Parts: sequence; structure tokens; C-alpha cells
Amino acid sequence: MPSVYQLLPTTDGGKPDEQLTRKIKREKIKKILFHVLAVSAIMVIAAQGLRAFIRSSERFLQYGGKGCHGMQRNLSSLPSHYSLPSGDKIPSVALGCWKSSPGEVGQAVKAALNAGYRHIDDAWIYGNEKEVGKAIKDSGVPRDQLFITSKLWNSFHAPEDIEPALDESLKALDTEYVDMYLIHWPIAWKKDENVLDKELTANPYPTWQKLEELVDKGKIRNIGISNFNIARVKNLTGNALKYQPAVNQVELNFFNPQPELLKWSKDNGILLEAYSPLGSNDNVKKALSVPEVQEIATELGITPAQVVISWHVQRGTIVLPKSVTPSRIEENLHVFKLPDDLFEKLENASVSHPPQRTLNPSKSWNLGFDVFDEKWPF
Repeated sequence: MPSVYQLLPTTDGGKPDEQLTRKIKREKIKKILFHVLAVSAIMVIAAQGLRAFIRSSERFLQYGGKGCHGMQRNLSSLPSHYSLPSGDKIPSVALGCWKSSPGEVGQAVKAALNAGYRHIDDAWIYGNEKEVGKAIKDSGVPRDQLFITSKLWNSFHAPEDIEPALDESLKALDTEYVDMYLIHWPIAWKKDENVLDKELTANPYPTWQKLEELVDKGKIRNIGISNFNIARVKNLTGNALKYQPAVNQVELNFFNPQPELLKWSKDNGILLEAYSPLGSNDNVKKALSVPEVQEIATELGITPAQVVISWHVQRGTIVLPKSVTPSRIEENLHVFKLPDDLFEKLENASVSHPPQRTLNPSKSWNLGFDVFDEKWPF
């Protein structure tokens, strides 16, 4: 049997060449390390591929074996409706009519109803209720299949002014009742003056009592509020209400996610409705370009707008995307449950920066204070 030394490189004297031996050992170690690293890389790639396959399979099952685009609406994993205290069901996605120009809003409503929307959100101050009402009538969709919202403007908070204002909206919308009627802002003006009515602003209970009467009268199915912060809601609900506010419609988007208001509202049984969900007309492009939104859209194979709207519904809110483009109107109706890690990724990104409102009329109304402040000077 040969000796060990005979298997290794030797010098002319027959002794092992230690320098060459060390070199051979180093080469062997390098090869071993290379193979270890290669196998590790393959395992990492395989794991990533497996996760992608699992997520893809989940989407495949969720979407009924169809692609994300052009599919039939599938809300099996996100709520298509929420229940109100009255027992009524309110659709989780609505067409918002704010800032829809005359001549455009009617076509938008028709496109929405044709696409499957059944929730239309409007207001007296938008100045387009007549066109919206005609579009609803022309659509042929039965009234009992629709959920229509209108809002009480600041000028009509005095109890004697509320029913005439509502009747004007009902006539324009060509309906005998609205499914939801909201106090548009927690600010009351003196009629025809646009001057702050401090008494009714500080105490909205008389306004609310009249709305309760109109619920009993059948002209309103549900009543709620809009643009109320926690302090303003408490100011109202601290009274002996017959009907609690069903919803609070507020600005909610990536730039102004309001997590504290969302949590408080859930804890107190009030649904939030998100207006300007994509950040208002001036910020839509910015919102849809958020890196996390883009990444999630790419991973799930849905559009950035669908990512954001789905995030809103998954947060437990009603969402009111506004568009007058038929293709976008239809796109906005399709919501999908985001995987938990991606939902948390977007949620964390939304609260990682200072909140930024896209709408605050306090200065233009010459209030002398911020309507969104927790404390007012009176």
C-alpha cells in the first residue's frame, strides 16, 4: 500500500511539496465553498419561486381561474356591502359625484350603473343632482336596488330649513326618499348669509332631531355625518339620540389615512366612508405612483388604482372613487383582498409620513379657526 506522502506532490528528494500541497488544498476548499454557495442560491431562488407560485395559486383560486383584468367582479374575500344599524345594506364601493362637471356626471352615472355599481353618492352643493337623477331614471335599474346618498348643506341646518332643502334634492334626484342623508359639514351658516351660526354649530342636536323626524316620515332611510372628527362626533352623540350616525364620510387616502379616527369609529360602531380615496384630482397621479402601490400592483397583476381602493375596503371603510371615464369607472369597482403582508406594507407606508389633507375650507370660509381642530374657540 502506498504511503500518504506518495499521494501528494513531492520534491526531487521524494519529500512532499508543502507549498504545492497547500495550493491544492486551497483550490479544493474554494470548489467546496463555490458548490455550497451555488446550492444555497438555488435554494433561495426555489423558495422565492415557491412563494410566488403559492401566491399565484391563491390569486388563481380567488379569481376563479381567471386573470385579474377583465374578470367578473369577485368580492368573496372582501365585503361587497356593510350592514347599517337600520338593517339596510350599503355597498362598499360607490361612485362619487363630487367635482363631476355638468354634461359629464350623467354619463358617468350611466356607465357606473351599467358596470354594476348600485351606490351613488351626491350632494345638494355639487349642483348636479338633477342630471344624476335623470341618469338613474334612464338606466332602468329599479329604485329598490339602488343606494342613493345626498347631503345637507351648511346653509340649511336650522330645523325649519331642513325639509325644504331635502325636498329640493328629492325632486332633483326624482326619488321619494334617499337611502342616506348626511350633515355635510359640522358647520352651520345663517341662511342666505354664509355667516357662521355659532349656536347651531356648537350644538347640532336640533338639526339632528329634525333629521330623525324625516327618517320617521320615510323621506330618509339612514342619517349620518361628514367631515366630523372625534371631538365633533362626541359633541353630537353626547345627546340623547334616537338614531345614531350610521356613517361618517371623511377624507381618507394614502396621504391622510387617519388611523386614529378609523379605530375610534370601529370601536364606536360608526362606518367611515372615504372620499378622495386616491388623493383628490390634484394628487391621483402621485398616489398611484407611490412605490409600495406600484410594487403591489405588479406582484398581484392589478392596477395601482385597484390596489388603493382594495386597501380602503380591506381597512373596513366604504370607498367613493370618482371618475367620468367609463373604463376607469369599471376598473374601480373591482376590488381584491390583498395578502396580509402586502396590506400591512401599504398600511405602514401610509402612516409613516405626516398626514396631509387635500381639502380644508376653513380659510376660504373665514371661520377664524380650523374646522378639523379638536377644540374650537366657542
